[in-house]
Amino acid sequence: MAAVKICGVTSEAAVDAAVRGGASHVGLVFFPPSPRHVDWDCAAALAARVPSHVGIVGVFVDPDEQLVEQAAQAGRLATIQLHKTAPGKVAHLRRLTELDTWAAVPVKVRADLQAARGYVGAADRLLYDAKTPDDAALPGGMGLRFDWAVLDGFVHPLPWALSGGLDPANVAEAIARTGAPLVDVSSGVESAPGVKDVDKVAAFLQAAAATG
Repeated sequence: MAAVKICGVTSEAAVDAAVRGGASHVGLVFFPPSPRHVDWDCAAALAARVPSHVGIVGVFVDPDEQLVEQAAQAGRLATIQLHKTAPGKVAHLRRLTELDTWAAVPVKVRADLQAARGYVGAADRLLYDAKTPDDAALPGGMGLRFDWAVLDGFVHPLPWALSGGLDPANVAEAIARTGAPLVDVSSGVESAPGVKDVDKVAAFLQAAAATG
């Protein structure tokens, strides 16, 4: 059965729904332009509701050291997830925090997967996410999906996860099609940007569990 990360939680109800439904991870976004951004107090309050068997992932966009260190403390992070961050900086933040480190690889075409190899030795896991337009304000969480066929036959250089455009209606197909060991959802379980729908969260987790 694929593990599931419910990303961009901003409310206690969303955290509770994720935990109740069997999520392996919940994600806290530390990026002010995002509608899912949480401040230190909110991060601490949400983290306090997460049991020890569920990993808390801090999501960042090319962050500086101070931000990551403050977030790791406030949110009791087990993992850092880095978007638009070069391999060298990913490796540095991994050494600095000593936390499990995921590197996002934006994907649209097969050639984009070549960037994954640059993170060997720098990250612990790759997150394949749909590539957003160059002028987009956010690197993810926009409901975009890439063609899963580009993953066919690709030899993953690290453990990996699938993200981008997943929702309760397609997650079972995504897992069956790609063999993803972990799936990551954000906008696909929302009623509005940044507002998780607890029924959609439950449906997503149920659909993912049914593939096991």
